[in-house]
Amino acid sequence: MMPTPLSGVVPPVCTPLTPDREVDIPSLVRLVDHLVNGGVHGLFVLGSTSEAAYLTDAQRRLVVETVTSHVSGRLPVLAGAIDMTTPRVLDHVREVTAAGADAVVVTAPFYTRTHPAEIARHYRVIAAHSPAPVFAYDLPSSVHTKLSPDLVLELAADRVLAGLKDSSGDLGAFRAVVTAARTRPDITRFTLLTGSELVVDSALALGADGAVPGLANVDPVGYVRVYDLCAAGDWERARAEQERLCALFGMVGVGDPARMGGSSSALGAFKAALYLRGIIDCPATAEPQVPLSEGEAERVGKYLAGAGLL
Repeated sequence: MMPTPLSGVVPPVCTPLTPDREVDIPSLVRLVDHLVNGGVHGLFVLGSTSEAAYLTDAQRRLVVETVTSHVSGRLPVLAGAIDMTTPRVLDHVREVTAAGADAVVVTAPFYTRTHPAEIARHYRVIAAHSPAPVFAYDLPSSVHTKLSPDLVLELAADRVLAGLKDSSGDLGAFRAVVTAARTRPDITRFTLLTGSELVVDSALALGADGAVPGLANVDPVGYVRVYDLCAAGDWERARAEQERLCALFGMVGVGDPARMGGSSSALGAFKAALYLRGIIDCPATAEPQVPLSEGEAERVGKYLAGAGLL
C-alpha cells in the first residue's frame, strides 16, 4: 500500500544499459539496492532520468517488472505512463500496473496543442480507468505545456489526482499549489513533490512532501540527509548539505554543448558517476544520445571526489 500522502526522497531511477543498449538487469538491481540502502522512501521508474522516452515498450515493461519484483513491497514504486495521447497513456497504465507499479505518473498530452479543458479531460479519463493512483507530472520543457495551479488544484479537489511531481522549474507556481493544498479543506491526502535537485530544502520549507531528484541516483544518502534535517527543523545544516549537492550537480554540465544536448550531458554524467562508483557495469545512454568522452567522464570523477563520494 502506498502511503498518502507519499513523503521523502523518491529518486527517478536511471535505466542501466548494456553496450548494445539492452536493459542491464543485474546493474538495475544493484542500483535499486544502492538506493534502498541509502534510505530513500520510494522509487520512480520510467521518468526522464530513466530515459523512458528512448525505451521500447518491452524495455519499459522489463524495467518495471525488475524493480517491483526486487523491491517486493518494501517501498512504493511509481511508474511513468508517458505518451502523446490519452489512449496511448492508457495502454502504458495497463502495462505498468500489471507489472506491479503502485502508482502512475502522467504528463499532459503532447505533440498536438491541447486546451486546458482537454488536459483536464485527459487526466479524468486516465484516473477513471487506472487501477492505481495517478500523479500529474508537470514537465513543460518536454511536453510544452505548463500545468496551471488552478488546474492541478481542481483535479486534486475532485480526487482525480493523488499528487504532483513538479519539474517545471517554476517555484512560484509550485508554492501556489502547496499553499492552497495545505489550506483548502476539500484537498486532502495530496502528495506534492519537487523534481528539482537544487532547491529541495526550499521546497520542503514551503510545505512540499518530498523530492524526486535525478542526482539522488548518485548520492541518495545526501538527499535523505537533507530531507531528515528539514523534517527536524535544522534548516542551517539542511542548507549546507543542499549546497554540497548543488556543487555535485555541476557534473551535468561536463558535456561539450558543441556536440551534444543538455540531456545527453546530464544523463551521461549520472551514469558515468554510477559507473565510477561501481554500481552499474556500463555508462551507456540510449540512442541517439551522444556519449561522454573519456575526458568528460574524468571530470565527473572530480565532482565525485569533491563531494566525498570516491
